Amino acid sequence: MKAIVYNQNLPATDPLSLYDTELPTPTPGENDLLIAVEAVSVNPVDTKIRRNVDTEGQPKVLGWDAAGVVVSVGSAVTGFEAGDEVWYAGAIDKPGSNSEFQLVDQRIVSHKPKSLSFSEAAALPLTAITAWELLFDRLELHAHNTKHKSLLVIGAAGGVGSVLLQLAKHKTQLTIIGTASRAESAEWIKTLGADLVLDHKKPMAAQLKELGLAEVDYVISLTHTDHHFNDILELIKPQGKLALIDDPEPIDVRQLKRKSISLHWELMFTRSLYQTEDMNAQQQLLRQVADMVDAGQLKTTLNSDFGKINAENLRRAHQLIESQQTIGKLVLSGF
Repeated sequence: MKAIVYNQNLPATDPLSLYDTELPTPTPGENDLLIAVEAVSVNPVDTKIRRNVDTEGQPKVLGWDAAGVVVSVGSAVTGFEAGDEVWYAGAIDKPGSNSEFQLVDQRIVSHKPKSLSFSEAAALPLTAITAWELLFDRLELHAHNTKHKSLLVIGAAGGVGSVLLQLAKHKTQLTIIGTASRAESAEWIKTLGADLVLDHKKPMAAQLKELGLAEVDYVISLTHTDHHFNDILELIKPQGKLALIDDPEPIDVRQLKRKSISLHWELMFTRSLYQTEDMNAQQQLLRQVADMVDAGQLKTTLNSDFGKINAENLRRAHQLIESQQTIGKLVLSGF
């Protein structure tokens, strides 16, 4: 099968940083689906692993966002059969989606939205899982009355933020404040559900007060948490909640004690990495997201189409992700 791999930690501008090759088509284990990949999306995790994770000389397939068609199923699989159109994010400790065929555990796969093309669908799984888990597993917003409460989303125009804003708008009664540093990204997040917009390149607590809000109940920081930490400490309410997904430089969490702020980490790969008892929660939430998409409550966050799935286009996609100038998601489709 065709695949795009890396086996050295090289800049995305280097032709050897990602290259085309042929690999054996895998055979499903008892809980696996063998999926013919139709479209993939690229996320920051792809670029971080390409730059930093040693492959020990073995070619490694990246990619953790895809939509495709089930080719065959393992002996213990239920609810899926050949021909089903599915979407998923996969597992970080398994070969990724940048290949013609991929094995994925049935517990983290769902039927894709009927109303979306493969390309439109591939933009959503990883970010939808991350956003859902942030809101409802980490901050447990489904279990609280959110009326008259506020949420600040730092870095709201990226892939996760673009889904999270929509989920928060449809599933909570929160006042949603998003941050963006460019006019086009500010406009983007307004269309997705942000009630107010701050510029995260300027002091945010002061901007918040200018908009008539002294503090916020919840903060979700999606990028550069270490840069924004002092602002977060100032603007978050006593007994508030802070959730984050990035890998910040060291922050002094002791400073959260004075206000009794709780800290929540989110990594959407945790369930698959540790084979947790509730691993199939990701299948269930993807199913709910698909239903919301088909009901017109959520829209795809696809914003850039990079063409065919090949090494040249994938390198271009990695370069754009690393520029930190992306709005929404970028997708490649077809081999």
